[in-house]
Amino acid sequence: MTAIITQNYQITWEKLPDDYKLPDDPVDNINQPFLAAALTESLELAKKLPATALTPTNYGICATLNGKIVVKAPDWAYIPKISVNREELIRSYTPQLQGDIPVIVMEFISDTEGTEYSAKPTYPPGKWFFYERILKVPNYAIFIPDSGNLEFYRLDNNTGRYILQTSNNNQHYWIAEMNLELGVWQGTRENRTGNWLRWWDEQGNLLLWGSELVEQERQRAEQERQRAERLIAQLRAAGIEPEMR
Repeated sequence: MTAIITQNYQITWEKLPDDYKLPDDPVDNINQPFLAAALTESLELAKKLPATALTPTNYGICATLNGKIVVKAPDWAYIPKISVNREELIRSYTPQLQGDIPVIVMEFISDTEGTEYSAKPTYPPGKWFFYERILKVPNYAIFIPDSGNLEFYRLDNNTGRYILQTSNNNQHYWIAEMNLELGVWQGTRENRTGNWLRWWDEQGNLLLWGSELVEQERQRAEQERQRAERLIAQLRAAGIEPEMR
């Protein structure tokens, strides 16, 4: 067990007891599962999801604060490396004890502000306080799917507090730990048309979903077919009958 003592509280990293009753809260936004699955899929297809990485969705991330267990379940998170077998992570994940601190946590919310902004330090602490002061997650994204508004916060190494970031010229946010950019994209996937969070690589290339890769290949095959037909027509116009296989 590792302990971190600050002026006001002690943080320890302990495995969640088997008899601990996790909250069984329903997903509060129908968009959440779709947004989360899309983020993970494009990482995997682009081979940017290492075998040791974990991308939990509405899944308990734990720490013990002054002897009391705290569990928060971000809508999506990226953990670059776990140090235990995945079978040990069925119910929850404890950073430091079972692997890395998440590189980024994301919350997908409705138009009204909620617990995603709660900096309440007393038990049970708010999500903002937990991510910023307890876990010290370097990147925190709050996304409103209906409006497409994305707030991106970066942990300041000097103050230990989140600072709202300004997007680059492409309206994206650079995540150095992942060597990727995060931004908002409008379009359709799984019969849902609206705003999505997407990844772009360091060259500005969009990381594609499986359906997009299939369409890309279909278009490539169609272009190749048309090119072959034009070549055959040119040969025949020149009096040459092409050999067909």
